[in-house]
Amino acid sequence: MGKVAVGIVVVCGMAVAAAAAVVVHRRMKKSGKWVKAMEIVKDFEIKCSTPISRLRQVCDAMIVEMHAGLASEGGSKLKMLISYVDSLPTGKEKGLFYALDLGGTNFRVLRLQLGGKGHGILNQQFVEVSIPPSLMTGDSSDALFDFIVAKLAKFIAQEGLDFKTTPGRQRELGFTFSFPVVQTSIASGTLLKWTKGFSINEAVGRDVVAELTKAMERHGLDMRVSALVNDTVGTLAGGRFANKDVVAAVILGTGSNAAYVERASAIPKWHGPLPRSGEMVINMEWGNFKSAHLPLSEYDLEMDADSLNPGDQIYEKVMSGMYLGEIVRRVLSWLAQEAAFFGDTVPPKLKVPFILGTPAISAMHQDTTPDLKVVTNHIKDIFEISNTSLKMRKVIVQICSIVATRGARLSAAGVLSILRKMGRDTIKEGEKHRTVIAMDGGLYEHYTKYRKCLENCLNELLGKDVFETIVLELSSDGSGIGAAILAASHSKYLGSDDD
Repeated sequence: MGKVAVGIVVVCGMAVAAAAAVVVHRRMKKSGKWVKAMEIVKDFEIKCSTPISRLRQVCDAMIVEMHAGLASEGGSKLKMLISYVDSLPTGKEKGLFYALDLGGTNFRVLRLQLGGKGHGILNQQFVEVSIPPSLMTGDSSDALFDFIVAKLAKFIAQEGLDFKTTPGRQRELGFTFSFPVVQTSIASGTLLKWTKGFSINEAVGRDVVAELTKAMERHGLDMRVSALVNDTVGTLAGGRFANKDVVAAVILGTGSNAAYVERASAIPKWHGPLPRSGEMVINMEWGNFKSAHLPLSEYDLEMDADSLNPGDQIYEKVMSGMYLGEIVRRVLSWLAQEAAFFGDTVPPKLKVPFILGTPAISAMHQDTTPDLKVVTNHIKDIFEISNTSLKMRKVIVQICSIVATRGARLSAAGVLSILRKMGRDTIKEGEKHRTVIAMDGGLYEHYTKYRKCLENCLNELLGKDVFETIVLELSSDGSGIGAAILAASHSKYLGSDDD
């Protein structure tokens, strides 16, 4: 009996020891994976770092490209496109005008009633429409423009009697087309390429105003395009209508771009007579900026390689709303694959490109609940991952912060380049001018931490005294309003009794 009892004790002891060894092994394995995960995050953070010295290098490189783009067509990755807007709104514009604002997966139809000098905008209405994905990458541009014009015609058909036009007078439209075009006049422009997820080869090389006009004719819509503008040029015009100190505009939304007022004499590629104003609005197309000084990680390079436009829009891909969430997703996916961050298997939805939108990373980054419940909900709803610990959720917030901070600080470097090109990055003795930059786009408007980071970084770059002369002014829907106002200032009925 004694021998049996001893045997049982020994066997039991061995079993307990084995179980303990398994637990220790699991803990060590789990600890090792966590160390690996932290190494991945730290490496990503280092590759995305944006010290002031690097931002100044980015700014210097962008200014070089600005000069090259102004010197000749094709001389720079920055297109520096001539907008043919050589005079901005004065506030005297009057009448009924429309805008069609196309620049992403949605477009807006807008109507403005302008009251003339001292009266501003008397009435404003708009409708926003989502574009079916099939029309964004289809074979035919006719299908896209027919869809847009059908919505425009419906908007007009629902107008009340107060908005009826004088018999024999066409309605006039400002067309905001937020893709790279080469303009040959205020109301014509050839599409260079698509961005922001659009890819309709048939439209490239065509005059987009002509395409829209043909669609309006097919639908029997009696309307004339008076002004073709980029969304950034429209935002600049809308900003100037409200504030005479506006000299530049920046879009930070799905995509990103900037426009500013340049001296016409500083544009070597301009071959016509100099405009009477001596100025010309330049559409930079800064999203296509590329430099060895941009802090890029392997996740950015892979995302670019997998995109519809590899090698293009590099600056935009690290700081605009379309891409921030995708970068975060790629980092999380690598953590899951290499460090079993979400368990032994990679959650299937984590592999779906662009499933994580920037509104979600904004919400997670700005989560102030003690247990990061907002992060919990988003990770569960989007990726169907429900077993996250608080420690894991803090890492997810950290990754969102790394991506957003890099984007905001790089956008600040871009703003600095415009201020330097215009000579507004210093204060001349005895002069303290006020520089207002009209800002538009959902990323800037709704992602508070991104906006504050941009502003703080610009303060760092300029210094307190100069920064106090700079105003970043939100111009919500500025591109559509600006397009309608430019249609008014370029109306074929200017000088008529109705005006």
